[in-house]
Amino acid sequence: MLSQNISNKINKSSWIRAMFEEGEKLRKIHGAENVYDFSLGNPDYEPPVEVQNALKKYTSDQFPGLHRYMNNAGHLDVREKIAKKNSEESGLPVTQSHIIMTCGAAGGLNVILKSILNPEDEVIVFSPYFVEYLFYIENCAGKPVVVSTDTKTFEPSLDLLAKSITPRSKAIIINSPNNPTGVVYSEKILKEIATLLEAKEREFGIKILVISDEPYSKVIYDQVEVPSILKLFKHSAIVNSYSKSLAIPGERVGYIAVNPSIPNVDLLISGMIFCNRTLGFVNAPSLFQKVIADSLDVVVNTDEYKKRRDFLYNHLIELGYSCVKPQGAFYLFPQSLIPDDIEFAKLALKYNLLVVPGSGFGCPGHFRLAYCVDFNSIKNSIPAFKALAEEIKGQKK
Repeated sequence: MLSQNISNKINKSSWIRAMFEEGEKLRKIHGAENVYDFSLGNPDYEPPVEVQNALKKYTSDQFPGLHRYMNNAGHLDVREKIAKKNSEESGLPVTQSHIIMTCGAAGGLNVILKSILNPEDEVIVFSPYFVEYLFYIENCAGKPVVVSTDTKTFEPSLDLLAKSITPRSKAIIINSPNNPTGVVYSEKILKEIATLLEAKEREFGIKILVISDEPYSKVIYDQVEVPSILKLFKHSAIVNSYSKSLAIPGERVGYIAVNPSIPNVDLLISGMIFCNRTLGFVNAPSLFQKVIADSLDVVVNTDEYKKRRDFLYNHLIELGYSCVKPQGAFYLFPQSLIPDDIEFAKLALKYNLLVVPGSGFGCPGHFRLAYCVDFNSIKNSIPAFKALAEEIKGQKK
Protein backbone atom coordinates (compact mmCIF):
# COMPACT_ATOMS: atom_id res chain seq x y z
CA MET A 1 0.00 0.00 0.00
CA LEU A 2 2.86 2.41 0.78
CA SER A 3 4.09 4.36 -2.23
CA GLN A 4 7.54 3.48 -3.56
CA ASN A 5 8.51 7.15 -3.34
CA ILE A 6 7.83 7.35 0.40
CA SER A 7 9.36 3.94 1.00
CA ASN A 8 12.60 5.13 -0.62
CA LYS A 9 12.59 8.32 1.44
CA ILE A 10 12.07 6.45 4.69
CA ASN A 11 15.10 4.32 3.92
CA LYS A 12 17.34 7.36 3.44
CA SER A 13 15.70 9.64 6.00
CA SER A 14 16.95 11.19 9.15
CA TRP A 15 20.04 9.90 10.91
CA ILE A 16 19.02 12.20 13.76
CA ARG A 17 15.96 10.15 14.65
CA ALA A 18 17.81 6.89 14.06
CA MET A 19 20.48 7.81 16.62
CA PHE A 20 17.87 9.08 19.08
CA GLU A 21 16.11 5.71 18.87
CA GLU A 22 19.44 3.96 19.39
CA GLY A 23 19.79 6.06 22.51
CA GLU A 24 16.50 4.75 23.85
CA LYS A 25 17.91 1.23 23.67
CA LEU A 26 21.14 2.22 25.43
CA ARG A 27 19.27 4.04 28.21
CA LYS A 28 17.30 0.90 29.02
CA ILE A 29 20.54 -1.08 29.29
CA HIS A 30 22.90 1.37 31.02
CA GLY A 31 20.59 3.95 32.63
CA ALA A 32 19.93 7.45 31.32
CA GLU A 33 22.73 9.03 33.37
CA ASN A 34 25.31 6.83 31.65
CA VAL A 35 24.25 7.60 28.09
CA TYR A 36 25.47 10.81 26.44
CA ASP A 37 22.88 11.71 23.87
CA PHE A 38 23.87 14.58 21.56
CA SER A 39 21.60 13.46 18.73
CA LEU A 40 18.50 15.66 18.85
CA GLY A 41 18.23 19.45 18.81
CA ASN A 42 15.51 19.37 21.45
CA PRO A 43 15.97 22.22 23.98
CA ASP A 44 16.16 20.99 27.56
CA TYR A 45 15.02 24.38 28.89
CA GLU A 46 11.50 25.07 29.99
CA PRO A 47 10.00 28.13 28.25
CA PRO A 48 10.84 31.50 29.85
CA VAL A 49 8.54 32.69 32.63
CA GLU A 50 7.08 35.35 30.33
CA VAL A 51 5.87 32.62 27.98
CA GLN A 52 4.39 30.64 30.85
CA ASN A 53 2.60 33.72 32.17
CA ALA A 54 1.21 34.54 28.74
CA LEU A 55 -0.07 30.97 28.43
CA LYS A 56 -1.86 31.27 31.77
CA LYS A 57 -3.30 34.60 30.68
CA TYR A 58 -4.76 33.31 27.42
CA THR A 59 -6.16 30.11 28.92
CA SER A 60 -8.32 32.15 31.30
CA ASP A 61 -11.94 32.90 30.48
CA GLN A 62 -11.15 36.51 29.54
CA PHE A 63 -10.58 35.75 25.85
CA PRO A 64 -13.73 34.19 24.39
CA GLY A 65 -13.50 33.01 20.78
CA LEU A 66 -9.75 32.39 20.93
CA HIS A 67 -10.10 28.79 19.82
CA ARG A 68 -12.24 29.46 16.76
CA TYR A 69 -11.25 29.75 13.10
CA MET A 70 -9.52 32.91 11.97
CA ASN A 71 -7.98 34.35 8.82
CA ASN A 72 -5.68 31.68 7.34
CA ALA A 73 -2.81 34.17 7.64
CA GLY A 74 -3.29 34.33 11.41
CA HIS A 75 -4.56 36.78 14.01
CA LEU A 76 -4.36 40.37 12.78
CA ASP A 77 -3.01 41.81 16.05
CA VAL A 78 -0.30 39.14 16.18
CA ARG A 79 0.78 39.84 12.60
CA GLU A 80 0.89 43.57 13.35
CA LYS A 81 3.28 43.04 16.26
CA ILE A 82 5.55 40.70 14.27
CA ALA A 83 5.52 43.06 11.29
CA LYS A 84 6.58 45.94 13.52
CA LYS A 85 9.47 43.87 14.87
CA ASN A 86 10.62 42.87 11.37
CA SER A 87 10.29 46.43 10.12
CA GLU A 88 12.52 47.68 12.94
CA GLU A 89 15.15 45.01 12.24
CA SER A 90 15.22 45.41 8.47
CA GLY A 91 14.40 49.10 8.00
CA LEU A 92 11.74 48.09 5.46
CA PRO A 93 8.01 48.94 5.53
CA VAL A 94 6.89 45.48 6.62
CA THR A 95 3.20 45.46 7.53
CA GLN A 96 0.80 42.84 8.78
CA SER A 97 -0.12 42.06 5.18
CA HIS A 98 3.42 40.74 4.64
CA ILE A 99 3.18 38.27 7.55
CA ILE A 100 1.69 34.77 7.48
CA MET A 101 1.55 32.79 10.71
CA THR A 102 2.57 29.17 10.16
CA CYS A 103 2.86 25.80 11.87
CA GLY A 104 6.50 26.31 12.74
CA ALA A 105 9.35 27.04 10.36
CA ALA A 106 8.88 23.65 8.69
CA GLY A 107 5.31 24.54 7.81
CA GLY A 108 6.45 27.94 6.56
CA LEU A 109 9.10 26.45 4.28
CA ASN A 110 6.60 24.04 2.75
CA VAL A 111 4.12 26.86 2.21
CA ILE A 112 6.69 29.02 0.40
CA LEU A 113 8.00 26.19 -1.75
CA LYS A 114 4.52 25.04 -2.71
CA SER A 115 3.65 28.62 -3.66
CA ILE A 116 6.57 29.23 -6.01
CA LEU A 117 7.72 25.93 -7.53
CA ASN A 118 6.76 24.50 -10.88
CA PRO A 119 7.77 20.87 -11.53
CA GLU A 120 11.57 20.51 -11.83
CA ASP A 121 12.26 24.07 -10.70
CA GLU A 122 15.58 24.10 -8.85
CA VAL A 123 16.17 25.11 -5.24
CA ILE A 124 19.77 25.65 -4.12
CA VAL A 125 20.73 24.32 -0.69
CA PHE A 126 24.13 24.76 0.95
CA SER A 127 25.70 21.72 2.55
CA PRO A 128 25.86 20.88 5.33
CA TYR A 129 22.09 21.37 5.50
CA PHE A 130 19.10 20.47 7.61
CA VAL A 131 18.22 17.16 6.00
CA GLU A 132 14.47 17.78 5.73
CA TYR A 133 15.07 20.58 3.21
CA LEU A 134 15.49 18.03 0.45
CA PHE A 135 12.20 16.36 1.30
CA TYR A 136 10.37 19.70 1.48
CA ILE A 137 11.61 20.60 -2.00
CA GLU A 138 10.63 17.23 -3.39
CA ASN A 139 7.23 17.52 -1.68
CA CYS A 140 6.58 20.43 -4.02
CA ALA A 141 7.91 18.75 -7.20
CA GLY A 142 11.10 20.81 -7.08
CA LYS A 143 14.67 19.65 -7.61
CA PRO A 144 17.25 20.19 -4.85
CA VAL A 145 20.64 21.46 -6.01
CA VAL A 146 23.24 20.95 -3.28
CA VAL A 147 26.19 23.35 -3.19
CA SER A 148 29.10 22.59 -0.86
CA THR A 149 30.46 25.21 1.52
CA ASP A 150 34.09 25.79 2.43
CA THR A 151 34.67 23.27 5.23
CA LYS A 152 37.31 25.56 6.77
CA THR A 153 34.63 28.15 7.54
CA PHE A 154 31.33 26.54 6.42
CA GLU A 155 30.47 29.72 4.56
CA PRO A 156 29.22 29.42 0.96
CA SER A 157 31.63 29.25 -1.96
CA LEU A 158 30.74 31.94 -4.49
CA ASP A 159 32.43 30.03 -7.32
CA LEU A 160 30.45 26.87 -6.67
CA LEU A 161 27.24 28.86 -6.22
CA ALA A 162 27.75 30.69 -9.52
CA LYS A 163 28.23 27.37 -11.35
CA SER A 164 25.05 25.97 -9.81
CA ILE A 165 22.63 28.71 -10.90
CA THR A 166 20.71 27.88 -14.08
CA PRO A 167 17.65 29.22 -15.91
CA ARG A 168 15.61 26.75 -13.79
CA SER A 169 16.83 28.20 -10.47
CA LYS A 170 13.83 29.42 -8.50
CA ALA A 171 15.04 29.76 -4.91
CA ILE A 172 17.97 29.45 -2.56
CA ILE A 173 17.65 28.44 1.10
CA ILE A 174 19.93 30.17 3.61
CA ASN A 175 20.13 28.90 7.19
CA SER A 176 22.14 31.17 9.48
CA PRO A 177 22.89 30.49 12.29
CA ASN A 178 23.31 27.15 10.65
CA ASN A 179 22.14 23.70 11.63
CA PRO A 180 24.40 21.67 11.92
CA THR A 181 27.50 23.93 12.10
CA GLY A 182 26.36 26.85 14.25
CA VAL A 183 28.08 29.20 11.79
CA VAL A 184 26.61 32.67 11.23
CA TYR A 185 27.07 33.88 7.65
CA SER A 186 28.90 37.20 7.58
CA GLU A 187 27.36 40.30 6.07
CA LYS A 188 30.28 40.36 3.64
CA ILE A 189 29.52 36.94 2.15
CA LEU A 190 25.79 37.67 2.07
CA LYS A 191 26.37 40.91 0.14
CA GLU A 192 28.55 39.02 -2.32
CA ILE A 193 25.80 36.43 -2.77
CA ALA A 194 23.29 39.23 -3.34
CA THR A 195 25.49 40.76 -6.05
CA LEU A 196 25.94 37.36 -7.70
CA LEU A 197 22.20 36.60 -7.66
CA GLU A 198 21.37 39.97 -9.20
CA ALA A 199 23.83 39.30 -12.01
CA LYS A 200 22.44 35.81 -12.64
CA GLU A 201 18.87 37.11 -12.60
CA ARG A 202 19.80 39.58 -15.33
CA GLU A 203 21.73 36.94 -17.29
CA PHE A 204 18.88 34.42 -17.34
CA GLY A 205 15.90 36.76 -17.09
CA ILE A 206 14.68 35.06 -13.91
CA LYS A 207 13.83 35.91 -10.31
CA ILE A 208 15.42 33.88 -7.50
CA LEU A 209 13.74 33.96 -4.11
CA VAL A 210 16.10 33.91 -1.15
CA ILE A 211 14.41 31.94 1.63
CA SER A 212 16.04 32.51 5.00
CA ASP A 213 15.32 29.81 7.58
CA GLU A 214 15.96 31.55 10.92
CA PRO A 215 14.87 29.49 13.95
CA TYR A 216 18.25 30.12 15.61
CA SER A 217 18.52 33.85 14.85
CA LYS A 218 18.21 34.79 18.54
CA VAL A 219 20.48 32.03 19.83
CA ILE A 220 23.83 33.74 19.21
CA TYR A 221 27.06 34.34 21.13
CA ASP A 222 30.06 36.63 21.43
CA GLN A 223 28.17 39.79 20.35
CA VAL A 224 27.76 38.36 16.85
CA GLU A 225 25.01 39.98 14.78
CA VAL A 226 22.82 38.12 12.32
CA PRO A 227 22.49 40.30 9.18
CA SER A 228 18.98 41.11 7.97
CA ILE A 229 18.15 39.05 4.90
CA LEU A 230 15.19 41.27 4.04
CA LYS A 231 17.54 44.26 3.99
CA LEU A 232 20.21 42.57 1.83
CA PHE A 233 18.05 40.73 -0.73
CA LYS A 234 15.19 42.37 -2.61
CA HIS A 235 13.63 39.04 -3.58
CA SER A 236 13.50 37.44 -0.15
CA ALA A 237 11.34 35.97 2.55
CA ILE A 238 12.26 34.88 6.03
CA VAL A 239 10.83 31.91 7.87
CA ASN A 240 11.07 31.92 11.63
CA SER A 241 9.80 29.94 14.57
CA TYR A 242 9.98 30.16 18.32
CA SER A 243 10.95 26.53 18.85
CA LYS A 244 14.52 27.39 19.83
CA SER A 245 14.39 31.01 20.98
CA LEU A 246 11.50 30.31 23.39
CA ALA A 247 12.09 26.56 23.87
CA ILE A 248 8.65 25.55 22.55
CA PRO A 249 9.42 23.14 19.67
CA GLY A 250 6.33 21.06 20.39
CA GLU A 251 3.95 23.99 19.94
CA ARG A 252 4.64 24.40 16.20
CA VAL A 253 4.24 28.12 15.74
CA GLY A 254 6.19 30.42 13.43
CA TYR A 255 5.74 32.87 10.59
CA ILE A 256 6.70 33.92 7.10
CA ALA A 257 7.74 37.54 6.48
CA VAL A 258 7.77 38.46 2.78
CA ASN A 259 9.91 41.33 1.51
CA PRO A 260 7.57 44.19 0.53
CA SER A 261 9.95 45.09 -2.33
CA ILE A 262 9.06 41.96 -4.32
CA PRO A 263 7.10 42.83 -7.51
CA ASN A 264 3.43 41.79 -7.25
CA VAL A 265 4.02 40.91 -3.63
CA ASP A 266 0.29 40.87 -2.83
CA LEU A 267 -0.30 38.09 -5.36
CA LEU A 268 2.60 36.07 -3.94
CA ILE A 269 1.25 36.44 -0.41
CA SER A 270 -2.23 35.42 -1.55
CA GLY A 271 -0.69 32.27 -2.99
CA MET A 272 1.08 31.53 0.29
CA ILE A 273 -2.12 31.99 2.30
CA PHE A 274 -3.89 29.65 -0.13
CA CYS A 275 -1.14 27.04 0.31
CA ASN A 276 -1.20 27.43 4.09
CA ARG A 277 -4.82 26.35 3.93
CA THR A 278 -4.70 23.70 1.22
CA LEU A 279 -1.59 21.94 2.51
CA GLY A 280 -3.74 21.16 5.50
CA PHE A 281 -2.17 23.53 8.02
CA VAL A 282 -5.23 25.87 7.75
CA ASN A 283 -3.73 28.28 10.28
CA ALA A 284 -1.06 28.39 12.95
CA PRO A 285 -2.13 27.33 16.47
CA SER A 286 -4.38 30.11 17.72
CA LEU A 287 -3.44 30.05 21.40
CA PHE A 288 0.30 30.13 20.81
CA GLN A 289 0.03 32.90 18.25
CA LYS A 290 -1.17 35.07 21.12
CA VAL A 291 1.45 33.73 23.51
CA ILE A 292 4.41 34.48 21.26
CA ALA A 293 3.03 37.94 20.38
CA ASP A 294 3.40 38.78 24.08
CA SER A 295 6.94 37.36 24.13
CA LEU A 296 8.67 38.90 21.11
CA ASP A 297 11.46 40.46 23.18
CA VAL A 298 12.08 37.32 25.22
CA VAL A 299 14.84 34.79 24.55
CA VAL A 300 16.01 31.71 26.45
CA ASN A 301 19.17 31.97 28.52
CA THR A 302 21.84 31.99 25.83
CA ASP A 303 24.56 32.42 28.49
CA GLU A 304 23.90 28.85 29.60
CA TYR A 305 24.15 27.61 26.00
CA LYS A 306 27.40 29.53 25.63
CA LYS A 307 28.74 27.88 28.78
CA ARG A 308 27.95 24.46 27.32
CA ARG A 309 29.42 25.37 23.94
CA ASP A 310 32.67 26.61 25.44
CA PHE A 311 33.09 23.65 27.75
CA LEU A 312 32.45 21.00 25.10
CA TYR A 313 34.36 22.79 22.34
CA ASN A 314 37.44 23.45 24.49
CA HIS A 315 37.63 19.89 25.77
CA LEU A 316 37.22 18.36 22.33
CA ILE A 317 39.98 20.56 20.93
CA GLU A 318 42.24 19.49 23.82
CA LEU A 319 41.50 15.85 22.98
CA GLY A 320 42.60 16.34 19.37
CA TYR A 321 39.27 16.87 17.65
CA SER A 322 39.01 19.60 14.99
CA CYS A 323 35.99 21.89 14.83
CA VAL A 324 34.89 25.32 13.59
CA LYS A 325 33.74 27.20 16.69
CA PRO A 326 30.02 27.97 16.34
CA GLN A 327 28.70 31.50 16.73
CA GLY A 328 25.07 30.53 17.20
CA ALA A 329 22.51 27.73 17.50
CA PHE A 330 23.44 24.86 19.85
CA TYR A 331 25.50 22.49 17.71
CA LEU A 332 29.11 21.54 17.19
CA PHE A 333 30.14 19.95 13.88
CA PRO A 334 33.61 18.47 14.37
CA GLN A 335 35.55 16.37 11.90
CA SER A 336 35.23 12.66 12.56
CA LEU A 337 38.48 11.04 13.63
CA ILE A 338 38.23 8.54 10.78
CA PRO A 339 37.15 9.36 7.22
CA ASP A 340 33.97 7.26 7.44
CA ASP A 341 31.70 9.32 9.68
CA ILE A 342 29.03 6.61 9.79
CA GLU A 343 31.51 4.07 11.12
CA PHE A 344 32.72 6.74 13.56
CA ALA A 345 29.16 7.22 14.88
CA LYS A 346 28.79 3.45 15.27
CA LEU A 347 32.09 3.23 17.12
CA ALA A 348 30.98 6.08 19.43
CA LEU A 349 28.03 3.91 20.55
CA LYS A 350 30.56 1.61 22.24
CA TYR A 351 31.16 4.49 24.67
CA ASN A 352 27.44 5.35 24.99
CA LEU A 353 27.99 8.45 22.87
CA LEU A 354 25.19 9.33 20.49
CA VAL A 355 26.34 11.57 17.65
CA VAL A 356 24.87 12.15 14.20
CA PRO A 357 27.03 11.40 11.12
CA GLY A 358 27.74 14.37 8.88
CA SER A 359 26.58 12.34 5.89
CA GLY A 360 23.06 12.90 7.14
CA PHE A 361 23.60 16.61 6.53
CA GLY A 362 25.27 16.17 3.16
CA CYS A 363 28.76 16.62 4.60
CA PRO A 364 30.65 13.35 5.13
CA GLY A 365 33.67 13.24 7.40
CA HIS A 366 32.02 15.20 10.20
CA PHE A 367 29.54 14.58 13.01
CA ARG A 368 27.01 16.74 14.80
CA LEU A 369 26.69 17.26 18.53
CA ALA A 370 23.58 18.97 19.91
CA TYR A 371 24.66 20.51 23.22
CA CYS A 372 21.15 21.54 24.30
CA VAL A 373 21.41 18.88 26.99
CA ASP A 374 22.05 18.93 30.72
CA PHE A 375 25.46 20.38 31.56
CA ASN A 376 26.27 17.44 33.84
CA SER A 377 25.76 15.08 30.92
CA ILE A 378 28.22 17.15 28.86
CA LYS A 379 30.79 17.06 31.68
CA ASN A 380 30.37 13.34 32.20
CA SER A 381 30.75 12.66 28.48
CA ILE A 382 34.32 13.96 28.24
CA PRO A 383 35.98 10.69 29.40
CA ALA A 384 33.94 8.86 26.75
CA PHE A 385 35.14 11.24 24.02
CA LYS A 386 38.69 10.75 25.32
CA ALA A 387 38.41 6.95 25.25
CA LEU A 388 36.94 7.07 21.75
CA ALA A 389 39.82 9.24 20.51
CA GLU A 390 42.40 7.01 22.18
CA GLU A 391 40.96 3.86 20.61
CA ILE A 392 41.06 5.42 17.14
CA LYS A 393 44.61 6.67 17.66
CA GLY A 394 45.60 3.18 18.77
CA GLN A 395 44.09 1.68 15.62
CA LYS A 396 46.15 4.04 13.46
CA LYS A 397 49.48 2.98 15.00
